[in-house]
Amino acid sequence: MEAVRFSNKIQLHSSSFSNTHFGLINFRKTHLGYQPKIQKKWKSLNLSGGGDQRLKKEVFLEKKQRGFTVKCTAEGIERGMLVGGRSEEREFMVAERFKVVALMACVMCLCNADRVVMSVAIVPLAAKHGWSNAFLGIVQSSFLWGYIFSSVIGGALVDKYGGKKVIAWGAALWSLATLLTPWAANHSTISLLAIRAFFGLAEGVALPSMNTLLSRWFPCHERATAVGISMGGFHLGNVVGLVLTPLFMTSVGISGPFILFASLGLLWLITWISRVTNDPQESNSITKAELRLIQAGKSDSSSLKKGELPPLRLLLSKMPTWAIIFANVTNNWGYFVLLSWMPVYFKTVFNVNLKQAAWFSAVPWGTMAISGYVAGAASDFLIKAGYSLTFVRKVMQSIGFIGPGVALLCLNFAKTPEVASVLITIALSFSAFSQAGFLLNMQDIAPQYAGFLHGISNSAGTLAAIISTIGTGFFVQWLGSFQAFLTLTACLYFVTAIFWNVYATGERVF
Repeated sequence: MEAVRFSNKIQLHSSSFSNTHFGLINFRKTHLGYQPKIQKKWKSLNLSGGGDQRLKKEVFLEKKQRGFTVKCTAEGIERGMLVGGRSEEREFMVAERFKVVALMACVMCLCNADRVVMSVAIVPLAAKHGWSNAFLGIVQSSFLWGYIFSSVIGGALVDKYGGKKVIAWGAALWSLATLLTPWAANHSTISLLAIRAFFGLAEGVALPSMNTLLSRWFPCHERATAVGISMGGFHLGNVVGLVLTPLFMTSVGISGPFILFASLGLLWLITWISRVTNDPQESNSITKAELRLIQAGKSDSSSLKKGELPPLRLLLSKMPTWAIIFANVTNNWGYFVLLSWMPVYFKTVFNVNLKQAAWFSAVPWGTMAISGYVAGAASDFLIKAGYSLTFVRKVMQSIGFIGPGVALLCLNFAKTPEVASVLITIALSFSAFSQAGFLLNMQDIAPQYAGFLHGISNSAGTLAAIISTIGTGFFVQWLGSFQAFLTLTACLYFVTAIFWNVYATGERVF
C-alpha cells in the first residue's frame, strides 16, 4: 500500500513537468528504496518557477545542415553547441568584434611590412647607386613626406565616413605603390622618391582608421586589449618584412618582396570589404547579446554631431591635447630612428651581413608585438579594478618612455650584436606601452573626433620622424657613430615623460 501511495504521489507531482527532462524519469525499487532511473535521451528543457525569484535562460535554435545550433546566452557570454544525428559536437561561436580586430591586425601587419621592405632593400640599392649615408636618410624619409599630409585629412575622413572605407582605400593605394617601387627605383631617383611619398600618403590613414573603428566595435573596458592586438599585428609586420625580404631578394630579386606584399594586400582587401561594417549596428552577423555588450560599454558622445570638426584653436588651447602631441612626437622620433636605421646600424657598427642584420633587427619587433598585448591587457585589468583612466594612462605612458630612454643610453656601451639586440628589444618592448597611453587617450578626451585629433598629433609626430630619420644620417656621417643621436633620443624620452604626467588626463575634454 505504501508503494502504491508513493507511486501515485510521484505521478501527481511529475504531471507539471510534462515535456521536460523530468518526464523521462522512471522510478524503480532497489535495496535502497525507490531510485530514479534517468534516460539518456533529452528533450527541450522548459523550467519555470513561482515566487519572486525566477531562472531565465535565452535559448536560440538555428537549423544548421545536419542538426541544430544551440546558443545559450548569459551575462554577455556566448557558447555554441552543435547537436544532431547520433553524436554531439561543440562549436565555439567567435564573437563578431573579434573577427574585426583579427582583420585589423592583418592589415596593420601588411602596413608595416610594406614599410620595412625598403629598409632592407635600400642596402643593395645604396651599393648599386653609390648613395651616401646622408642621402640614405633622404630616401628613407620620403615615405614620411606624404604621410605627414594624409594624417589630418585621413583623420577627418575617418570621422565623417568611418574607418572601413578609408582604410580600404588606403590599403588599395599603398599596395599599388608597393608594387611600383622596384620599377621606380630602376627608372630614376626622382621616381623612387615620388612613389615613396605616394606610399606614405596612402598609409597615413591606417592608424586613425584603426583607432576609430575599434572604438565603435569594442566597449571601453576591452579597447586597450583590442588596440594591443591590432598594434601587435603592426609590430609583427616588422618581423615579417625583415625576415622575408632578404629571402625573396636572394631567390627572386629585389622586386620579389614588393610583389609578395602587394598581392597579400589585395587578398586582404577582398575579405575586408565583404565582412566588416563601420558600426556593429550595421552588421548582419552580430548577435543581439554582443551588440548590447558593446553598447553598454561605450561612453556617451551624443552631444556632438557626427562629422562636425571642432575648431582647431579650441583643440590646441587645452594642455591635454599638447600632452598627446608631444607624446606622439617623441614616440615617432624614437620609433622611426630604430625602424629605418636598425639594419644599417648592425651592418655599420658590428659589420654583420644583410641576412644577419635582418634577423637581429626582427627579434626586437617580435617582442614588441607581445609586450603591446600585455600592456593592453594590463590597462584593461587596472580599469576593471577601479583605477581611474587618468592614473592608468599616466602609468602606461611613463613605462613607455622611461624604459626606452634607459635602454638607449645603455646601447651606447654595447660591444656585441647580441647585447645590442637585447637592449633594442628592451627599448621597443617598453615603448609598446605607449599604445595604452597616448594612443588611447585620444578617445578619452575627444571620443567623437579621435580621428581628427589623431591626425593633428600624428602630423606633428611625422615631422619629428622626418627630422630624426634625416638627422640620424647626418649625425652618423658627421660624427662617425650612432652614440650622440641615441643619447639625444633618450633625453627626449625623459623630458616628454615629465610633461605627460603633469598635463595628461583621462577625462573627456571635448
